[in-house]
Amino acid sequence: MIAARFLIFVGLLQCLVAFQNPSAVHNGRHSTTSLKMRMRDQNDAFFPFGSGQKPRHDVSLPMAEQSDDQGQLRQLLGVKGASTETDIWKIRLQLTKPVTWIPLVWGVMCGAAASGNYHWMWNPFDEADRNVMLGLEDAAKGFVAMILAGPFLTGYTQTINDWYDREIDAINEPYRPIPSGAISEGEVIFQIWFLLLGGMGIAYGLDVWAGHEFPTVLALSIFGSWISYIYSAPPLKLKQNGWAGNYALGASYISLPWWCGQAVFGELDRPVFFILPILYSIAGLGIAIVNDFKSIEGDRELGLQSLPVAFGVDKAKWICAGSVTLTQLGVAAYLATIGEDTYAAILLALILPQMYFQATLLLPDPIENDVKYQASSQPFLVFGILATALALG
Repeated sequence: MIAARFLIFVGLLQCLVAFQNPSAVHNGRHSTTSLKMRMRDQNDAFFPFGSGQKPRHDVSLPMAEQSDDQGQLRQLLGVKGASTETDIWKIRLQLTKPVTWIPLVWGVMCGAAASGNYHWMWNPFDEADRNVMLGLEDAAKGFVAMILAGPFLTGYTQTINDWYDREIDAINEPYRPIPSGAISEGEVIFQIWFLLLGGMGIAYGLDVWAGHEFPTVLALSIFGSWISYIYSAPPLKLKQNGWAGNYALGASYISLPWWCGQAVFGELDRPVFFILPILYSIAGLGIAIVNDFKSIEGDRELGLQSLPVAFGVDKAKWICAGSVTLTQLGVAAYLATIGEDTYAAILLALILPQMYFQATLLLPDPIENDVKYQASSQPFLVFGILATALALG
């Protein structure tokens, strides 16, 4: 069984590259341009049927020099430096920021692994796990759950974030789809509702498919969508507060997709299935703090209580390192207490390089080394999450 799990672990290494540019995952709040301009401070309410219906029109704004192929790829991924596009479907895709789907898809995989009930089509290490039809059904369930977590609900989250950021983006990133007029406000509002309601429909369908008496996946989807809304929208706008905003990010990218994947294939029937993802969300809070260091001057000027502002850079960098490291050490200790010594050792081995990168990059200069630190350290964190999930399964 350990060999089978290890094969899954190694087979997913190809996803490693997805986490090599963490700064692209959450560019709704952080930008490398003017810090003051980066602040999302409009106080518009969200009216589903708003009257603003600006016509779509072509734009040609100066962009950084780049090849056409690179610009088109960036456009499709929804990251900064995208080329100008007039195809409405490509613009709609750009709004959903596909590059941000990857951590949620990973979380669904971790939840499926933690359930212990995901079946292979043909498991070379277990003769009892070679039911092709059952394996095909589970593969289909997993794929639909990833579509729910990625294109639909993460797409909804990113689109609604761009909607509430549209005024400041008109100054800071005028080439983005909404402020450039490449897509009308009415079309954006339609997309928000389509992705939200479509996601709810898929979630309920997964509950029916899994035979749930209580619609667990639907409940998780409603809760996650509400968190996404209050993260971006006034009056709560969680991203203006360091603790609340960063923890909301950590939970959204780790706990919620984990629970979704586990609910599709098993039951959330033990406290540990809640405790460990929540602990990892604390580590996610630490990762989110890294994104705040370069924003400290603008956040202070505009009254935002990011943790580097509230505590200062020196204290915030230790909060960041401590939340990431101590959380994982606690998880490793728990795995050892339940007899999963192999996975505890694997997790410890994955923590050590993170500590090294903290000592050599994060702690000496978190402002200068933020991106380099995350690109170096974060892959070990996400594979540690997978190792934990495999241990529970």
